[in-house]
Amino acid sequence: MIGTIIELWTKYDYVYLNGLMGTLWLAAVTVFVATILGTFIAIMKLSKIKLLDKLTNLYIGVLRGTPILLQLYFFWLLLPKVSPISLSDTACIVIALIVNASSYVAEIIRAGIQAVDKGQTEAAKSLGMSNRNTMRRIILPQAVKNILPALGNEYITMVKQTSLASVFFVQELMTSYRTVQSATFLAIPSLVIVGVIYLVVTSILSKGLDIFERRLQANE
Repeated sequence: MIGTIIELWTKYDYVYLNGLMGTLWLAAVTVFVATILGTFIAIMKLSKIKLLDKLTNLYIGVLRGTPILLQLYFFWLLLPKVSPISLSDTACIVIALIVNASSYVAEIIRAGIQAVDKGQTEAAKSLGMSNRNTMRRIILPQAVKNILPALGNEYITMVKQTSLASVFFVQELMTSYRTVQSATFLAIPSLVIVGVIYLVVTSILSKGLDIFERRLQANE
């Protein structure tokens, strides 16, 4: 088995590495855009306007209460029909991943904002600052320290969740497995290689995140 795995890696290493790059790219784009979208959703949820609060609760509830694979299929089937521009399968899946991740990121950001001492908001208001400027200049900068580690965990989670994109033949690591398995009919050795790559990458990312968190705490 080990000899077969080594031989398979030697022959198809470029396929796996291309898949890994696709996985890291998908996860990075998803978390980056989901952070922007999630910030707006979190601010809407914290708004005193009841309608916005109800809409965001519905948005988050639906996305967190249904399977991500179902959502991928939904966007994959729906977007090409309603979009005014032509969308590739990859674009549809990326949008679906972003929308799904934004529901989790929104809760991360909301919790980070609410963790900031309320006295900061009261002090800003006493100085005559508007709610918008208070959020932008006072609250969000302080909430970043609470948010960044959780976003790092979200990225690590997304690295693994992008494996579902292989169902739609989007270029990522599990798609590389399917490509090699189709060419060689060696399913288990190929799965072992992919599993080791996932384990190594997530372990490195987790270790890096731990170091980052310790440095944040040391700077407090």
